Formats: sequence, C-alpha cells, structure tokens
Amino acid sequence: MTASPTDSGGLVPRFFGVFRYSRRAVELVWSTSRRLTLVLALLTVVVGILPAAVAYVGQLIVDGVVAAIDAPTPDTGAVIRVVILEAAIVAVLAAGQRGISASESLLRAQLGHRVNVMILDKALTLPLTSFEDSEFYDKLTRARREASSRPLSLVKRTFGLAQNGISLISYAALLFGFSPWAVGILVLAGLPSFFAEAKFSGDAFHLFRWRSPDSRMQTYLETLIAREDSVKEVKLYQLGPRFLERYRGIFRKLFAEDRRLTLRRDSWGFALGLISTAAFYGAYVWIVLATIDGQITLGAMTMYLMLFRQGQAAVAASLTAISGMYEDNLYLSNLYEYLAYPVPPDDGTATYGPEPQRGIEFDDVSFRYPGSTENALQNVSLRIRPGQSLALVGENGSGKTTLIKLLTRLYSPSGGRISLDGRDLEEWDLGALHRRIGVIFQDFGRYQFSVGENIGAGDVRHIEDQGRWAAAADTGMAAPFIEDMPDRYQTQLGRWFEGGRELSGGQWQKIALSRAFMRSDADILILDEPTAAMDAASEVAIFDHFRRASRDKITILISHRFSTVRAADHIIVIEHGEIVERGSHDDLMAQDGQYANLFRLQARGYQ
Repeated sequence: MTASPTDSGGLVPRFFGVFRYSRRAVELVWSTSRRLTLVLALLTVVVGILPAAVAYVGQLIVDGVVAAIDAPTPDTGAVIRVVILEAAIVAVLAAGQRGISASESLLRAQLGHRVNVMILDKALTLPLTSFEDSEFYDKLTRARREASSRPLSLVKRTFGLAQNGISLISYAALLFGFSPWAVGILVLAGLPSFFAEAKFSGDAFHLFRWRSPDSRMQTYLETLIAREDSVKEVKLYQLGPRFLERYRGIFRKLFAEDRRLTLRRDSWGFALGLISTAAFYGAYVWIVLATIDGQITLGAMTMYLMLFRQGQAAVAASLTAISGMYEDNLYLSNLYEYLAYPVPPDDGTATYGPEPQRGIEFDDVSFRYPGSTENALQNVSLRIRPGQSLALVGENGSGKTTLIKLLTRLYSPSGGRISLDGRDLEEWDLGALHRRIGVIFQDFGRYQFSVGENIGAGDVRHIEDQGRWAAAADTGMAAPFIEDMPDRYQTQLGRWFEGGRELSGGQWQKIALSRAFMRSDADILILDEPTAAMDAASEVAIFDHFRRASRDKITILISHRFSTVRAADHIIVIEHGEIVERGSHDDLMAQDGQYANLFRLQARGYQ
C-alpha cells in the first residue's frame, strides 16, 4: 500500500527523536557569529524578565491611586514616580525587542550565506554520477529551498522559548501568591493546541518531502519558458501554452494538498484553542470574585489578570516554539541528510607515472551507469602513445563521450583498468591528472562572464593571466573576432547581464577551443565534436592549426566529419559500447566495413 504524503508515523517517537539536530543548529549559529549570538542571548533574558516587572509595577500604580483617593492628603508624587518607573521599564523592554530583531536580521543574512556555501561546497565534492541521479536532485532541492533559513529559525525559537520560560517563571512566582492552582491551569490549558500543532507540523514536512519532484518540475518549466537558451524553440513550436498549462496543473495538485492540510490544521487549532479561552475566562471570574470578597486588592486583581493573560500568551508561545523547533528539526534533517551524502574516496596521490612512454592504456574496460541494466562500454581495450592521435567514430549514444569521461575520471570504470604513464588512473591525484588534460566537450559551458574569463576558465591557476588569454585565443583561432570587439577580452558575453554580447555557435566553439588551450602544460588534448557549429573552411583551418599546435601531445578527437577523422594516426569505431573496428584510415577503407561504408555515405553527400 502506498503511504500518503502526510503519513508521518507515531507522533511521540518522531517528535522527540527529531530534536537531535538542535545542538548542531546552535553550534552552526554560534560559529557563524559568536558576538551576535551572545547579544541575542543576553537580550532574550532581559526581555523575558521585564514583562513581569511591568505587571508588578502596574499593581503598585493601581494600589497607589486607590490609596491616594482614600487619603486626606494624597501623595501624588509617589504615584507619578511609579508611573515613570513603569515607562522606563517599557522603554527598556522595547529597546530589547528591537535589539533582538536587529540581531536576528544580521544573523539571518550571515547564516543564510553560510548554509548556501555549505550546500554548494558539498556539491563540488560529489562525482558526476550524483548529478545524474534524480534522488540526489530531490535531496539537493529540499536542502536549498528550506534549510538555509531553518538553523536561525531554530535558534530564534530556542531563545524565544528561553525568554518565555523566564517570563513564565516570574509570572508563576507572582501567581503562586494567589493560588498554586492558577499556575496549573495556566500551563495545562495550552497543551491541546500544542499537540495538534506538533502533529500538523510533521504532516506539513512529510508533504514537503513527498512533492519534491513536482516542485523541481515546476522550476524546470519556469526555466524553459523564461530562459533565452530554450525560448526560441518554445516560441517556434508553440510549446508555451502547453508548458504553462502543465505548470498550472502541478500547482493545482500541490495546492489541493496544501488546502486540505491548512483546513484541517486551522479547524483543529480553533477547536482546541477554545479550551485555552475557556480556561482564561474561568480564571478571570475566579479573580474577580476574590476581589469582590476582599481577598485581594484592586491592584492585585489588575496584576493577576495581566499575569494570567500574559502567562497564557507565554505558554502558547512556548508550546508553539517547541512545535516550531520540531518542524525546524524536520527541515534541518534535509540539510544534514544532503551534507551526509556519501562522497567516493579519492585516495590518489600520484603526480607522475613511472613509464611516460606508455601514454594512455585501456585494458578490458567496462562501464555501467547507476540504475542501468546494460553496459555503456563493454570490454574496451586501446593504446595511445605520446605524440599519437586517436579518433573515435560511432553513432550518437555509442559510448564515445562516456569513454572520455572515464579517461578524465568523471566516472570510474565498472570493470577493467585505465592507466596513464604506466600508473592506474585511480592512483593519480585528481588535480594533477586534470592539469594534464585539456578538453572541450560537445556541451561545453557558455559562461555569462567576460571573454577573458571564459577562456581563462580552462586553467584556474592562471584565470586572470591576460597574456595566457591572448596566447590561448590565438591557438584556438578566436583572436581575430575578439580583437574586433569593443572591449576585446573584457567584453561581457551572453545576454543575462547588462552590455552582454551574444556569439554565433562557431564563435562559441572557438572560445571553448581556446579554453582547452589555456592549459599550456597539458599533454593530452581531447576534442569532442569541436567544430560541429563551424563552416567547412573554418573546420579545415582549425584542424590544420590544431595538428601543428599539438604535434608532441596525445590527441583524442570525436567527430562525425570524416574529413577531420581521416588524418588521425589511429581510428576506432565504437558500436553499442564495443570496439568493432580499428586501424588507420587506409586500413579501415581496405577492410570495407562499417567505417568505409560511413565514409562513402558522407562523401556521396558532397558529390
């Protein structure tokens, strides 16, 4: 049977078990700003004590007025001094509340930034396979949407609970002078509303978790409708109304659950809140009758009524804070669940291999994507020595790009072994390995930064080095059109920010090629469909230039254009993840197999 979105299990075990995150949240806030946390704690104590003092001074005022009325020579100065004292206490109370608000506002900004950095920093440690897992994206979405505000909310409620607790102790001490039973009524009257609130807080959280995929789909539909890289097709194929209706449909589905939960929550809250109201007015009658009977003074009646009203509000606030802390802990579980997402160990420390002349070697390598039942690569073996070039040929989805991702250790093989310079790839330090490789993927990044930053991103060690930008752009043949731009390497690219300039597909590919050449010390160059958006003349020029610039390096090329593939020293044909043919262009043409057939089909298109 499928669990409902609000099926949250036993209330009591969940309620107390989930508070395990409170300590971690307090530590997080404390480490974010000790000074602000201390100020918040001190003001909380002050603001917790002062309301009882206001009530007590109020009693003195009323009794002083009554005594002055009955006295033959009233001492109005004494009454005025007490009024001034109450005004001073109220002013200090207001200042303390303002101080708490200011401290919370400053902490909220710092803590929100800190938590978002923690989330993004964790993302940097995770392998590519994590970002291809829908369950991981659900965890990431839940962590980002709520967790950045919840630690401060939890600490705020904790301090609020302490403040109300201090107030309650002072109220109870004064009420005890009237009757111990009054203290019991004050506390017990708020419990029904508290348990209802705790129950529905848990239901709201489980509803939030249950609908994470729908929330992500809403965000994705917003992106499709409003992003420049997708809006062309949306308009051309008239997809906008369909996407918008799907967006509305998801909202209707989510709103129906929200409405059902809100109506249940508020209905029960109102019904159980009547118990507290009845308790207050019962105590009201009790105190009024005691005053009429002469058991307490008029000033004492005023104080006790104020204490009971404020005490009841403090009890309700305390119980609401506890319920809110429970809810905050539930949402914090998303953050810490995400932060605890397992990171594969990176034990590699090697920065060089013992046999550089061996280059790259794949030995019986297989790979299967997580959750898949079939291998994307199967029993792949190949060798490529320094100074040699390798071309990978095959249909889309045959496994060519997957092979490159294995070589760059974005994935790890499911079976077999990959080595570089005679050393297993898993033994290499990842930073040292990546510095050896310059790569341009088919879906390369088009960063909404300046031209120079787009090129410099190829080597973060020299990302601000303008001399390297120019050298890389010259090698990648992007220099001519960059020099024609008004701000040259400082020109903003893309349309997302003011003054941005959009490039053609071919120009973007030259920027990406230049990025790959930023790593001047890289001795492995990988080009995955690098000229797909270029015209034939630019393609020929690029590859002639590329061959001269990479004569002593290992070069790997993925392309569907055989005019570029044929110049490689070795050509491998991949089909369904397996190598079906290998050799030079002349060898493969002589074999008259799949490569020869594809070459002739493409050549026929130019005749």
